[in-house]
Amino acid sequence: MSAASPSTNDVAGRDARSTDFQGFFQKQKGLTFVEMMVVISIIMVLTAITLPVAKFSVTRHREIELRRNLRVIRDAIDAYHEAAVPSTQGATPRIQTKFGTDGWPPKLEDLVEGETLIGDVKGKKLRFLRRIPLDPITNSFEWGLRSSQDDLDSKSWGGENVWDVYCKAHVLSLDGVTYYDEW
Repeated sequence: MSAASPSTNDVAGRDARSTDFQGFFQKQKGLTFVEMMVVISIIMVLTAITLPVAKFSVTRHREIELRRNLRVIRDAIDAYHEAAVPSTQGATPRIQTKFGTDGWPPKLEDLVEGETLIGDVKGKKLRFLRRIPLDPITNSFEWGLRSSQDDLDSKSWGGENVWDVYCKAHVLSLDGVTYYDEW
């Protein structure tokens, strides 16, 4: 070392600046109370923001599934009616329906069980649904039913036939205006 530059080494030959710096970090172990409170408050703010968004997302997904399931059942009801009472002129019915049903299925389960084709000697059945879809709002396979003789806003089923289905939950939807049982 040159005589012009001052020495930063201590008695043992170590660099004095690095020793003080290392000692500073060796004394700190863990987090201070203030640091812990800052971390906890940040986590709480993020959780407060995330939970409502997650709840909204789950509800929106259920609403989409409800609309899809209602459409599937209503399309099957319409297909049953078309097979029983064709809308095209000159077409013959494909299935025999029970008297008093006006060509609509007598019960919802008939869409799954199917109806025997007219003139088929083997007894082949025409099915309109594989299974009754789950109502995602009530989490059950129970749907509200309306017959063609019921009032449009009726909540009690007359039992003559199945003309329409609806969700049984009287809960306000995400739009804040309609209830699920009005869909």
